[in-house]
Amino acid sequence: MAALYEGYTLCGLAPAQNQSNSGVLGVEAERDSDHVVVTDSTRSVTLYKVSDQKPLSSWTVKQGQTLTCSAVYNPQTKEYVAVSDGKVIRIWKQEHLLLDQAFKATVSADVWRVHCVAGGEPVVLFKRGAVRLLDALLSAPQQPIEEVLAQEESIRWSTNIVTESQQFAIFTTEQKGDHFLYLQRLNPNTLQRYRLEREEPGLSPLSFSASYRDKHIRLLYLYPNGHVYQSVVSERGLVTDEGGQAFPLPRSLLLSLPVGEGLLEAASAQALDEAHIAVVGVPHPSAGSGKDFLCIWNTNFQTLQAGKEIAGKIYGQLWSFWNKLFIPHGKTLSVIPYECPKSSLASALGKMRQVKTEESKAPTSVPSWNNILHEEKALPSRTVETRKTRITRKSQSSSSLTNYQVLELIKTAPVEEVQREVDLLLSRTDIQDLQPSLGQLASTLVSRTLQDPAFYTPSSLAQLVHTRCLCHSVCPDLVLLALERKDYFLCQLCLQFFPDIPEAITCACLKAFISMSDVDAENGSLEPDGVSFMETLIARERGPDGLLNGFSPTSAAEYRSDGLGGGGTRAQQDEEMTSPPPEQICPVGLHKAVLLNEVLQTAYSDSFLLPHLKDLSSQQVVLFLQYLQFLYLKYSQDAFPQTHGLRSPSLSQILDWVCVLLDAHFTVLVMTPEAKGLLVNLHSFVKSQVRLVSELGKIEGSLQELNKMTAKKDVGQYSIEIIELF
Repeated sequence: MAALYEGYTLCGLAPAQNQSNSGVLGVEAERDSDHVVVTDSTRSVTLYKVSDQKPLSSWTVKQGQTLTCSAVYNPQTKEYVAVSDGKVIRIWKQEHLLLDQAFKATVSADVWRVHCVAGGEPVVLFKRGAVRLLDALLSAPQQPIEEVLAQEESIRWSTNIVTESQQFAIFTTEQKGDHFLYLQRLNPNTLQRYRLEREEPGLSPLSFSASYRDKHIRLLYLYPNGHVYQSVVSERGLVTDEGGQAFPLPRSLLLSLPVGEGLLEAASAQALDEAHIAVVGVPHPSAGSGKDFLCIWNTNFQTLQAGKEIAGKIYGQLWSFWNKLFIPHGKTLSVIPYECPKSSLASALGKMRQVKTEESKAPTSVPSWNNILHEEKALPSRTVETRKTRITRKSQSSSSLTNYQVLELIKTAPVEEVQREVDLLLSRTDIQDLQPSLGQLASTLVSRTLQDPAFYTPSSLAQLVHTRCLCHSVCPDLVLLALERKDYFLCQLCLQFFPDIPEAITCACLKAFISMSDVDAENGSLEPDGVSFMETLIARERGPDGLLNGFSPTSAAEYRSDGLGGGGTRAQQDEEMTSPPPEQICPVGLHKAVLLNEVLQTAYSDSFLLPHLKDLSSQQVVLFLQYLQFLYLKYSQDAFPQTHGLRSPSLSQILDWVCVLLDAHFTVLVMTPEAKGLLVNLHSFVKSQVRLVSELGKIEGSLQELNKMTAKKDVGQYSIEIIELF
């Protein structure tokens, strides 16, 4: 589940006298995840190093001048851009001590905001809706600026999004109670205008948030009644706005948050990923009104995942960068780290063990000199959490690395170091308390492996799967990665321990296992239980012909006489009756059979599995059916022992797979000559089970009738009763 960690103060604030304004104009990302630029609502811009709570540089405009939009950092030029007094654009670098020394350019219209995100160029949005790239504007600062908005229309919020091939300026406006969304494509220059659906009369959105995913721009907005809506616009669905026409923008209700009595006054919602949103200023469902909280909600399952009470007045401002939330409240600007593992039903229902917030970031311990120098057992020393006493990772003992530090280590460190640190982390006695960090560990390892072909940590991934705290929805690329690396041991573990493997992945595993050579399969080691089962099965001699589970190989011809083989001559039937049963030789190697057994034991739904099974070739299907026939013949021997302690498929699983394979490929198999005899045998297998179930049904009915019969209360010393079964 999502978690909120212990927060800390980045800087103090000087709120306005009326207490309605926090004094923060904006918080913007800087060069990396440890630096931000904070602009106050008066005259100052300050660069902070977040981990040290330390201002590195600060710049202030002259008395009488005012900053009218938050400063942004341009990573391409390593410059800062801000606007003072509405029309004066200022550009400077960190070495500049005074803003008066910075470059200044006065434009011909009032500026609303300057936006700059990684991968894009700085964009200037004017108050009347016009958009310009910064470089194009500075080439002619006094160029005329058109008015895009209507006379009584005003901008309420804006942002900038960069996709794989395009850059957008996005802003919302209000006009006489109506709200509009503008999407401005920068290359080529096209504008789209949408009208938001009206909420209850007199209600306007308190906050907006936009994100980009799967070729779509997603707008998230929160109303005072606690309703959180999402509107989705396709990246390619933008056309030039001609005549000011506004297209209706459909919306979907993501959450209906509890607001208590009355309406929200200062609140904000921020999208964290595809399934989680952070909300500040909304009452906690179990805490009642009068207290302000920061909460993380899962929109997929409508569940509250984490909550933290915020002291002091909330101003309805919230920023999110690099898994950190920046919140002004009271007279402080706080930083609260958070974690959002991939959304899964198990985590939403609390079936995965939750990490304890106070233990989620293991504090660095102060080492004992007695223990270091004399190996004496000292009293546990007090832990230190402040950033001023934090030492670097290189000087720390490797066993004291926190979950967060290991995650950062995985992104850049060599394989051996990553393997060692992950193993140390997993060797702790509190392994269950690492959840939900285990999912993030696995996802980070898989992401690094997909990006770097030379990086792979099979033993660490296997240990993570062995914890039974992972599932496919938490780390969806793990099984496919194991197939790509031919790590069949890891594939086997995932098939055993993941309860939610999709049918498409199951079929991908089946196709890979059935296609690989026996040599490749024998190269790796597999779980001993599955190997022991197959060794026992293959090594056992065929016992005397008996009848088990309704089938005997010597009686197969009897079933054929009224089935598929009923069309032959008497001589042919006699020959079939006297012919020996099929040889019970395993058609695949030992390790290959073990992997196929794991596929047989994986849960599936027929309707979802059938389309993917059609991707198998006829040769693959025939080989798999031959293996299923081999298993069935072995299971039908009286001498075959019941191996409850070993990993083995059940007889019903074997027959279910026979049926689903025949359903998916029956036409192809009928046209395949080498499959003719196989189909006849499989038909007899299934028919024998039908007869067995039919007979069991009769017995069940008889037993039920016996159970319904009531014994006579007055029975003499001697009596004879006749019971008739129908």
